[in-house]
Amino acid sequence: MRISLITGANKGIGFEVARQLGGLGGQKVLVGARNEERGRKAAAALRAEGVDAGHVLVDVTDAAGLKRAAERIEREHGRLDALVNNAGIAILDWNLRPGRVPLDMVRRTYETNVVGVIAVTDAMLPLLRRSEAGRIVNVSSRLGSLAVMSDRESPVSRVNLLAYNSSKAALNAVTVAYAKELAETPIKVNSVNPGFCDTDMASDLIAAMGAGRGVRTPAEGARAAVTAATLPDDGPTGSFFGDEGPVPW
Repeated sequence: MRISLITGANKGIGFEVARQLGGLGGQKVLVGARNEERGRKAAAALRAEGVDAGHVLVDVTDAAGLKRAAERIEREHGRLDALVNNAGIAILDWNLRPGRVPLDMVRRTYETNVVGVIAVTDAMLPLLRRSEAGRIVNVSSRLGSLAVMSDRESPVSRVNLLAYNSSKAALNAVTVAYAKELAETPIKVNSVNPGFCDTDMASDLIAAMGAGRGVRTPAEGARAAVTAATLPDDGPTGSFFGDEGPVPW
């Protein structure tokens, strides 16, 4: 049985990743949530659907809490086969132009979207090294793609969010760094683009990108992460991809 931890999994894309992974069979999914009650409820909802699910208290900004979470997973399962870094902060700098974004807002965004991912990954890495096929999946965004954001012909490029976009670009760089570090191990590290999904976090952005036309569901957005979490031995590492394969960095 594979053991998978999904952060921010009590709702939205993270919940769907847990549901879809659990639906594959042979999977124990751990719902990572910073609110214990919400994590318990999400895990119970998954179990009601036949998914083998538990919950783990995970706040990506709490180093001591991450240590406790890793110790609990080690005690109960002995290893971790997949880590999906899905937890992210809301778009704080919406409607604020570069040059007018408070530095505190930038710091808060990076604390979750970049530093938080590094903290969770480092806490769980010893457990992932015990897996025969460890997988690390960082949920990013096309807004973090330098190729897309510098292409003035792309409708995505007009969403010019200093804090959020740059944090996702940094996350992609983090992905490459860990992929290179772990290249001689069975662990694969990839970023995924879920697309514009109808979640609480993305509601404002979705409206700006076409008033809801072409919006993906959280279930659709979860697909790339599920694929990356279950890659075969000859699958990619250090890549950024969506449902249909690699997308530009």
